[in-house]
Amino acid sequence: MSGLGGLNKSKHGVVVGLVQLQLPVVETPAQLAAQTQRICDLVAKARRNQGTMDLVVFPEYALHGLSMSIAPGLMVSLDGPEVAAFKQACIENHIWGCFSIMEANPGGNPYNSGLIIDDTGVIRLYYRKLHPWVPVEPWEPGNLGVPVCDGPNGSRLSLIICHDGMFPEMAREAAYKGAEIILRTAGYTAPIRHAWKITNQANAFQNLAITASVCLCGSDGTFDSMGEGMFCSFDGTVIAEGGGRRAGRRNHHRRTAARSGARGAPGLGRGKQPLPALPPRLCGGEGWRAGLPLHLHARHGRRHLPPALAGRRDRRHALRLRRTHTFVPRP
Repeated sequence: MSGLGGLNKSKHGVVVGLVQLQLPVVETPAQLAAQTQRICDLVAKARRNQGTMDLVVFPEYALHGLSMSIAPGLMVSLDGPEVAAFKQACIENHIWGCFSIMEANPGGNPYNSGLIIDDTGVIRLYYRKLHPWVPVEPWEPGNLGVPVCDGPNGSRLSLIICHDGMFPEMAREAAYKGAEIILRTAGYTAPIRHAWKITNQANAFQNLAITASVCLCGSDGTFDSMGEGMFCSFDGTVIAEGGGRRAGRRNHHRRTAARSGARGAPGLGRGKQPLPALPPRLCGGEGWRAGLPLHLHARHGRRHLPPALAGRRDRRHALRLRRTHTFVPRP
C-alpha cells in the first residue's frame, strides 16, 4: 500500500512528504529571513533525499513559530520576499510545496494562511484559517472558504489548518468539492495528541479521503510541539505515522485511483464529478420535507432500506442507514 514510503512509486501514485519541523524562535526580521532560508533548504533536501516525491508539506507556524506575535515587521504578504523564496525553491527542485505564513491584514488582525505552490512556482491553493484557536490565537478568521485545487499526478488537494480539523464540516466541505487528499497542518502541543489522531482518522473515514497531517515538533523553550505526522487511509486506518522526532520527515505513496474507486457512497459522488441531484425515489415526506434526502427523515417505527439503496456496494453506508433511519420512498 505504501510503495516502500514512495521509493516504489506507481504510475498513478502521489508521494507526499510531511516535515516535522523543529519549533523555531522568530522574534526579529533577521530571524524571519533565516527561517525562510531554513525552509527552502529543507525543500531542497526533500528533493535530494527522494527523487520520487511530488509534494512536501510544512506544518503551521513553520515560518513564524508559536510566539503569536502580530508585529507588522514579522507579517508576510503574497508578493513579499518569503513567498517569493518558497516559489523559487519549488521551481529549482521541481517539487510542489505546502507552506504556512502569517499574512498581513491592513483591515484587522493578521490571517493565518496556507499556500500550495506547484513545481513551476504558481500558487495553486490559497487558504486562510477559518477557525483560530480562541482565545490563544490572535488571527482574523478566514474569508476564503475551503478551497480545493488540482494537485500533482492527477490528484485533488485541499488544506485545512490545525483547529479546523476538529470540525467535521471542514473535511466534508473539502470532500464535497472533490478533494482526494486532505492536508492538515498544525502547531499543536502534546495535550491535543489523542484528539489529533482520532480526528485525522475520522476525517478520512467519514469522507473516503486520504488525510495527511503534520505538526511542528520539539521545544522553543516555552512551548513543546508534538510532531505526530500521520497518513490515514480512506477506511480510517493509520497507514504511517512519525512520532515525535524533531526535523523528521514522513513519506507516503498513495495511488489516487484506489481512493477514487472507493468513493462511491451516496452524497460524495465519484472522482472529480460534480454532485448529482437526488432522484425523486430517494426523497420522501410531505410538505417542506418532500425535497429532502431520505437520510434527513429520521422517524420511529420499523426500519428498512428503500429499493434504490438495497443493491449498493457500499454496505457500510447502507447498514448505518438501516440502524438509524426509517425510509418512506415516494410513490
